[in-house]
Amino acid sequence: MADDTQAIKDEIALLEKNIAELQAQLKDAQARLEKKQWDAVDRTFDTKLSVDQQLALINTNLKEVLNPEIMESVLRKGEHLKIYWGTATTGRPHCGYFVPVLKIAQFLRAGCHVKILLADIHGFLDNLKAPIELVKYRAEYYRFVIIALLKAINVPINKLEFVLGSEFELKPDYMMDVLRLASITSEHDAKKAGAEVVKQTENAPLSGLIYPLMQALDEQYLDVDVQFGGLDQRKIFALAKEVLPKVGYKERCHLMNPMVPGLQGGKMSASDPDSKIDVLDTADAVRKKLKKAFAPPKQVEENGILSFVEYVLLPAGELRHGTPKFIVERRDAEPLVYTEIAQMHKDYLDDILTPQMLKPAVTEALVELLAPVQSEFQATPAWQEIEKKAYPPPPAPPKKEKKKKDKGTGYPGAKKVTAQPDGHVEGADKAVVDVGADGGAKAMEKLGLEEK
Repeated sequence: MADDTQAIKDEIALLEKNIAELQAQLKDAQARLEKKQWDAVDRTFDTKLSVDQQLALINTNLKEVLNPEIMESVLRKGEHLKIYWGTATTGRPHCGYFVPVLKIAQFLRAGCHVKILLADIHGFLDNLKAPIELVKYRAEYYRFVIIALLKAINVPINKLEFVLGSEFELKPDYMMDVLRLASITSEHDAKKAGAEVVKQTENAPLSGLIYPLMQALDEQYLDVDVQFGGLDQRKIFALAKEVLPKVGYKERCHLMNPMVPGLQGGKMSASDPDSKIDVLDTADAVRKKLKKAFAPPKQVEENGILSFVEYVLLPAGELRHGTPKFIVERRDAEPLVYTEIAQMHKDYLDDILTPQMLKPAVTEALVELLAPVQSEFQATPAWQEIEKKAYPPPPAPPKKEKKKKDKGTGYPGAKKVTAQPDGHVEGADKAVVDVGADGGAKAMEKLGLEEK
């Protein structure tokens, strides 16, 4: 009996050893495949840039950079800089997504290896913004949208790598590292890190504290040098800088683009339909929303229309036409032609460029930019099918049953009587109610015997 037990234990130990070796081999094979795929990318049309030119392109339109020396060190060694951008697959993507997409285009022009993380698990963790039943459909929908946005600004998608969060975030090694981070991170620090990203509610679920830990850990498991995101991610980036070295992982560089104000001022949000334009909105819907957008004359700060020109339309013009250019038509004068945002801000403050001129120009430029995205949607049945599954229409409210009106005793023609508890009536029309208007004559006739 003892010999049999020991034999089983030895068998288990051997299997565990084999599994560990296979996992190491798998990791090595995945790394070699990634390198082969990256080396196989067609770069015929790439322009060779110096390190300083690469850094200038990477830093364009960024609001803040943490640990730029990490990024510079990789480039100085002649290596490809590996960057990842993650997006939680929750609400429908809006035109604000052009901001990170345009930065991704610039990273690619600088020779960087870019990974896009479709963070389906994060979407589920963020206070159920993406119900678990819809997570996989929304991740696929986001993939379609991001590819279409990149194509719309002439960015080759063969240079990109898409990664689905659930493909690696549910594995034992990753989850063990999440627990390790949880053991060295206070509730206060985790909550503070996610304050501007994770939905804040009273008596919030524990998932909101796990979210920033996982985002920090993704840097290690995606094997990148840099994480890129919006300025609202800064506290999560700061947490990653602090905690990853404590569990034996290296510190990364972090790049942040500014947050583009929504159409009504404030943050553009996928959950607020009045603050954003959906990438599949019709031209009429775009015109209607931009007509109502917040753009006070002579005000540059919190002006979502001007910010959209600065961070989307001008850079998109360069990618599509070779030069940053934005044209504002005028009824009785030559058009205003802008190649930089500073002059545009000056003209707006001086009231040379007015909201009445700016809004139509931005509207038509955006309609033109979205046209290929919407054409792609119409030509792709698989995308249309995923959209229905990812964002099913809300169930129709139950039909109200028509209730028969109780006319009561006050309507015209009602008899003037009051019913008593035992069933008989009292009042001026008591006799009529009791025996009828004819005194009961017809009733008496019916009681008569038929003559034979």
